[in-house]
Amino acid sequence: MPTDAIDRSLTPEDHRRLGIDLFNHARTLLEKPDRTAAETDELIHCAHASRYHWGEAAGREAFHLDRGEWLCSRVYSVLRRAEPALWHARRCLEICEREGIGDWDIAFAYEALARANRVAGDATAGEHWLARAREAGSLITEADDRELLFTDLATV
Repeated sequence: MPTDAIDRSLTPEDHRRLGIDLFNHARTLLEKPDRTAAETDELIHCAHASRYHWGEAAGREAFHLDRGEWLCSRVYSVLRRAEPALWHARRCLEICEREGIGDWDIAFAYEALARANRVAGDATAGEHWLARAREAGSLITEADDRELLFTDLATV
């Protein structure tokens, strides 16, 4: 589809709001223990749509892009789909490294790589990234954010 055929009537703020809403809805679906097949489809589509809208949002903050990639990776890891989980985890890390994003975001990029590698059956790589996540996590400035990371790491 040519890019000029895409409806561009949404404002950057519309995209930002949609990115947030879709991210939060995907997180709710991720945490649902008895997700139906239809809800799993919805989860996948929400994660990708959230990432898309963050890319179109005002300012296009890099940390929103890495968080969108993290969400896609987490979704695929939870669904035990290694190839897309690894793809999005790598993209998350690439964005963090390219943009010099640290703290919470880099720690979760390493967490995504640990989780995706475990899903892929690569325990050695999983342990490597888990160690990197722990190391980066110890440097997270906000105690609540640090605790959230370490809680997530316990499930890898």
